[in-house]
Amino acid sequence: MDKLEKVEMMDKILREFEDLRNSQLSVLKKISKIEADNINLGVGLLEKRLPEMWQNVDSNLNLVSTLEEEFQAYRDKYYTDNNIAALEDAEE
Repeated sequence: MDKLEKVEMMDKILREFEDLRNSQLSVLKKISKIEADNINLGVGLLEKRLPEMWQNVDSNLNLVSTLEEEFQAYRDKYYTDNNIAALEDAEE
């Protein structure tokens, strides 16, 4: 795999991280909606377990976001260190 292909793969992974982060946010919103709906129902099982579920998803979201940021920094350093801009210009 050449340097340009590696950068393209890194960009693909970053898009996947973004999608994963958005999915986690969507899960948090769904849990919050269930919690809101349960206010009227008052089901103890949901009152007890949903906050735990929300916390687990939130922790995973934080992990995904942190790893995405770290990988972005890794990708940017690789891009700079390997003068990828010049390779891209040469390819065009």
